[in-house]
Amino acid sequence: MNDLLTQLNGGNVPVLDLIFLLTFAALLPSIVIMMTSFTRTIIILSFTRNAMGVQQSPPNMVLVGIALFLTLYIMSPVIDRINVEAYQPYLREEISQEEVVERMVVPLKEFMLRNTEVDTLDHFLQISGTELREDPMDYPLTVIVPSFMTTELKRGFIAGFLIYLPFLLVDIIVSTTLMSMGMVMLPPAMVSMPFKLLLFVTVDGWELLFTSIATVYR
Repeated sequence: MNDLLTQLNGGNVPVLDLIFLLTFAALLPSIVIMMTSFTRTIIILSFTRNAMGVQQSPPNMVLVGIALFLTLYIMSPVIDRINVEAYQPYLREEISQEEVVERMVVPLKEFMLRNTEVDTLDHFLQISGTELREDPMDYPLTVIVPSFMTTELKRGFIAGFLIYLPFLLVDIIVSTTLMSMGMVMLPPAMVSMPFKLLLFVTVDGWELLFTSIATVYR
């Protein structure tokens, strides 16, 4: 089996390294979604699009691309630490594969714990039966990751609610105006959409939104 794997990669990459890289590549989508800022970012962007009433603009592919690059920007300090403390020593053969995984987890844990509500973490600790420890870094990922995900979903929906409010106000004003003018047959959503787009562009909504998302984690 080892000879076969060596022949497949041309003998340039050690078999264990090849298996490790393939495993990491398979788990990378889950890591991006569950252990980074991607979830909250894509939720906020989706709420913003729905609040403006434009269902397919920007398209889903554009929103996912924006969320990925914002996530890359937000997670750049964590990525730099992983590169310096884990990946580069591993390339210099100073540490083993087990140690490189342990070092990679540390910056991710710190990031997730920094953005996790204490009450949520305590709730999952109680559910899992994990004993309380002085250093939260000693808690396993099986507790930290769901706590972080729950907090991200909660904060993402709260941000979505706050984003909806000004656009909802525009809808109410437009609907009230149309009813007072007796134009009940004209769809309010059609009339309010240009005003919501104008409001969003006037306040430089995209820059304000991206800046707010990025600064929350910094």
